[in-house]
Amino acid sequence: MGFSLTPKDNGFYELFSSSAAHLIEGAAELTAILGADTQDEREAIAKRLSDVETSADEATHELIRKVNSSFITPFDREDIHGLASALDDCIDHMEAAGDLVALYRIDKLPKGVTKQVEILSRMAEVTVDAMPRLRSMKDLSSFWIEINRLENSADKAYRRMLAELFNEEGADPLTVMKHKELIDELEAAADAFETVAHKVESIAVKES
Repeated sequence: MGFSLTPKDNGFYELFSSSAAHLIEGAAELTAILGADTQDEREAIAKRLSDVETSADEATHELIRKVNSSFITPFDREDIHGLASALDDCIDHMEAAGDLVALYRIDKLPKGVTKQVEILSRMAEVTVDAMPRLRSMKDLSSFWIEINRLENSADKAYRRMLAELFNEEGADPLTVMKHKELIDELEAAADAFETVAHKVESIAVKES
């Protein structure tokens, strides 16, 4: 019976999948807050989103602890750190966006925000689907290609929202500021998903 001189701890793959699963929860709560009718609802959803972000932080810390305590890792330690951090950034920005909706009492959202959140939800689904494939490092190119396509769509939506925001005649400056901060966070979330895809691509290239 054969054995490996450098056995690799496969628990990392489960932790990456678990960490990514929080992205689905976060996107769902972010979608929910857009449809909330009252400030009380928005605050309750923002609290749930904050709880998801806290759970995601714990998953990230667990990954980092595992890296620090493992003699052998499935791939480069720096890459594990980078991917774990990038996944965490995605939920951080989604949580921040939801928090702004509640804190700023934004009851009338900028046109285009719904589309932006739909893109983030799709990015979360694609990312979660890709994580188990890290084990074999196969069929991952479709992941980063799709994330790149979605991020390009998010960029276009972001630029359109900015243009409409700044071109609206008679707009209240304070409302413009609140809306811009919100759409900036949504754009940052899309960028964070693209960073995850870049990390995965880099790891796949190194391991191939």
